[in-house]
Amino acid sequence: MYFKNRFMAKADLRLSSRLDANGKSQVIVKLTIGRSQRPCFKSGVFIRPEWFRPIRETKRGYVYGIVPPKKGRFNLTEVQEANGAKAKTEAYISRLSVICNVIEGKGNVTKGMIDEALSLTYDMAIGEITYERILEARKAKEEEEVRKAINDKSFFAIMELFLQKKQFSYDQTKGYRVLMRALARYQSFVAITDKERKGYELGIDTMTKEDIEDFCDYLRNEKALSEEYPAIYDKLLEQYPVDVKTVRRSPQLSDRGANTIKKLEKKLKAFFAWLLKNEYTTNNPFKNITIESEKYGTPYFLTLEERNVIADWDFSTNRHLGVQRDIFIFQCLIGCRVGDLLGMAGSNYINGGIEYIARKTKGEKPVTVRVPLNIRAGALVERYKGVDKKGRLFPFISAQKYNEAIKEILTACGITRMVTILNPTTGEQEQRPLNEIASSHMARRTFIGNLYRKVQDPNLIGSLSGHAEGSRAFARYRDIDETMKKDTVSLID
Repeated sequence: MYFKNRFMAKADLRLSSRLDANGKSQVIVKLTIGRSQRPCFKSGVFIRPEWFRPIRETKRGYVYGIVPPKKGRFNLTEVQEANGAKAKTEAYISRLSVICNVIEGKGNVTKGMIDEALSLTYDMAIGEITYERILEARKAKEEEEVRKAINDKSFFAIMELFLQKKQFSYDQTKGYRVLMRALARYQSFVAITDKERKGYELGIDTMTKEDIEDFCDYLRNEKALSEEYPAIYDKLLEQYPVDVKTVRRSPQLSDRGANTIKKLEKKLKAFFAWLLKNEYTTNNPFKNITIESEKYGTPYFLTLEERNVIADWDFSTNRHLGVQRDIFIFQCLIGCRVGDLLGMAGSNYINGGIEYIARKTKGEKPVTVRVPLNIRAGALVERYKGVDKKGRLFPFISAQKYNEAIKEILTACGITRMVTILNPTTGEQEQRPLNEIASSHMARRTFIGNLYRKVQDPNLIGSLSGHAEGSRAFARYRDIDETMKKDTVSLID
């Protein structure tokens, strides 16, 4: 069966190789969307394999469709069933066509969008399907899910709905999932070990100030608790791992610093603010809780001289480090976050600059960041053009291996300058060699810090780094340059 409309190039049929208990197979509809998408959809229509035959021949081969058997004296039921299956399949294709055309009018079409629209409009007549009706159905479904979760008083189900509603960026969503897993471990640990709170469950109407303070205390001591109760934590960490992407059988907990705990506490507070705003609860356990701001040290980064030493270092005997060095230098020259860097393709290189939407703010107020490339950065793009088989800007490796390579690169180049940092766990100052603590984020700081030395305009630099206008992050860069301080003081000689 071959089906055309103003948007889809075609929709053709396949037959599943699986047979059900009645010896029938499901009809699969394959769409061709644009030049690259070939999504398949299960029609829900099952037929006898012998009804699925070639209906015509094209330059690319046969086109298949449902061909009912010829009507005879003894096969009336079979013919009627085959005709019904054919009609249902054609109706399903028509529904797909309408949905694709409706969605296409609002932007690019993806399989996920089509699947969602199919589920939201299954009880609508084809002629009633519009983009507005799809949005209405989506809103009604979300509201029903919220009502159900609220009625069931399921704390974690409501948090899931919170994430769906807020549509946070990837990094923010990941942070909330870290919080949810920590809360789940806390709930289970209390229920198991505290005789006075046996069977303890978190609740949006029952959480108190004392619960929050106890949870924060738990976060500070969770590593020690895991060592004291290894049998309990073997099960808890298997069910609620520390890292959502962990591949280890026994993921290990680590000590949390004050900043980490404050960030998690702020996320929990934001969740309750959402609950109160939407009148899902009248309980405000944060009413008398003040969360202090996180404390950070002065940013450390490479000087331009150090950056250039790395850029010009001869890595001909270690091609792997040479490639990662080039990627690191490129990141130092555009100042993006590593998550944005690893997602860059050749299509991000536009008119002599790099354009991207920062993942951290994508779900809030997405703004396109454009960074014009200087001569060195442009040369790196040209050097790696077409090298990556996946079409990415550079042959990237994982973020973790990239960070390990950066430390090796600085060590090889002799960049071992001592810097003062705040220990993230203890909050105390300590001195560490730069090559031991270097990471991809130092490339971003190198870009921002050296620009700030030249032009003390946070809003201008923020437009290049993806920071929001007036971002507090720049407050830390005001203390970065001893030379700037001396020059300023000399003005009153």
